[in-house]
Amino acid sequence: MVERHQTDGMLRRSTVVSLQQLRHAVAAADHGSFRRAAEALLLKQSTISRVIRQLEEVVQVRLFDRSSGGVQATAAGQEFLQSARSILCQMDTLVATAHSSGRGEAGRLAVGFYTSLSAGNLRATIVDFRHRFPEVDLGMVERSRSELIAALQNGALDIAIFAGETPVIDSEVLPLWSERILVALPETHSLAAQDSIYWTDLRTETILLTQCDPGRELEELLMAKLASPNARPRIKRQEVSRGIVKSLIGAGFGLSLVTESDVGASFAGLTYREVRDGAGPSRVGFTAHWREDNSNPALSSFLKLLGERYPLPPRGD
Repeated sequence: MVERHQTDGMLRRSTVVSLQQLRHAVAAADHGSFRRAAEALLLKQSTISRVIRQLEEVVQVRLFDRSSGGVQATAAGQEFLQSARSILCQMDTLVATAHSSGRGEAGRLAVGFYTSLSAGNLRATIVDFRHRFPEVDLGMVERSRSELIAALQNGALDIAIFAGETPVIDSEVLPLWSERILVALPETHSLAAQDSIYWTDLRTETILLTQCDPGRELEELLMAKLASPNARPRIKRQEVSRGIVKSLIGAGFGLSLVTESDVGASFAGLTYREVRDGAGPSRVGFTAHWREDNSNPALSSFLKLLGERYPLPPRGD
């Protein structure tokens, strides 16, 4: 019972020790003098002396030996000051982390996508964000459009980026960049000799597309460009990744449509050509989607970066 009483008394005494008292004691030890510590802290010497005396009374330990030449920590004081420095360091780190989190410089950001990260704007944006906010834990999630939307709505994702401008219920949208559509084909294919390829050049070809996004968007675009059923190529939908489709193309199984961010990943025997129509290169736009009620500071920082890198065009009068 006596031991419990002594422990409770120590806890009550410890709660009245302030960070200010610890900082003053550490400053006195660092400068070896109350006077020099006071000058460094822009305080009166009497203030430093009074604060440390009060601290000694609270902890019931003499922390410093005083002399005309200054002060020196006692053996007990050295042990106390070692713990004090650790506490102050942890508190400074805690405050800095909280401050950074409030400004979006720390925390976690979950980004969903289904485009390639081998090259292009998304890769450049992620690299830029990592450079500006190195303390943010950045999570990248590759899923289909429907899975990204579900994850966005249930809070598993902070933001999702995908092709097209399909509206997402209860979300904000920001138009971003656009990418050229390219034809991926074997280096030995006859169309590889052309600098660019027109949609009509694909009429007699076999087009390999994945069942996953963005294969569906590209198939819809292909059907729109070649509206006549008699002018459409043979489309083979593959339940494999984009990388496997490229391997099949290099092996001579057909051609495919990709966005230009896909060209960063090289595959043996494969080359790319821009696909055009009468108006010039064909492009597909990308948009960012996020929930309006998402208050994640890291998301705010990411959106600010997107706004800087891909500003909206000025509105006409």
